[in-house]
Amino acid sequence: MSKTVEIQIEKSRNLVEGLRKHLQGIGGGVTNEEVNAMEQAVRELEAANAEVDRLREELAPKVKQMNAVMARVKSAYAEKKKTLKGYYPQERWADYGVPDKR
Repeated sequence: MSKTVEIQIEKSRNLVEGLRKHLQGIGGGVTNEEVNAMEQAVRELEAANAEVDRLREELAPKVKQMNAVMARVKSAYAEKKKTLKGYYPQERWADYGVPDKR
């Protein structure tokens, strides 16, 4: 759970609890239905946040795997590009998909 969401959930829970305890004493026109709606929204936020956390747990290893493959591809690209530049004149580099210029 992200810290920002966690703090908002806790603050909202405390407010709902306080509103429920003192609903009759509030002169600002807060209704029981509004408190119920807010409580439902907090539950929805908790559920959405739990889903996001679950997805993050699934995503983290895949991102790590992708980064490892990306490093291999970048290394191979740099090595092959260096080889091509060493064997061919600059005019031929584009034939091999190397747009670099010296």
